[in-house]
Amino acid sequence: QVQLVESGGGLVQAGGSLTLSCAASGRTFRYYTMVWFRQAPGKEREFVARISPSGGDSNYVDSVKGRFTISRDNAKNTVYLSMNNLRPEDTAVYYCATNDRSYWGQGTQVTVSS
Repeated sequence: QVQLVESGGGLVQAGGSLTLSCAASGRTFRYYTMVWFRQAPGKEREFVARISPSGGDSNYVDSVKGRFTISRDNAKNTVYLSMNNLRPEDTAVYYCATNDRSYWGQGTQVTVSS
């Protein structure tokens, strides 16, 4: 069983930065590939970034490449999403999840004003 709790969302101006955190419970966190998704109003949930269990491999949706960085600290059972040069189109609820989608956090709102 893994419980995920996101934090770090908020309101930021275009061009600004935010770092989201996803704190996990359970001893098995270190074995999971972790994923960030987002869902904008009226749109389907979309993949944002993925990181391997060791943190050595990651991949991103094209729209965030070069601006977002996913990382993890297995000692702290936490995965992060560092977001730079934010755009209004990044506005969404951001969720972390295990790659198999068995476990999800409750989401954190990110709003980027123009």
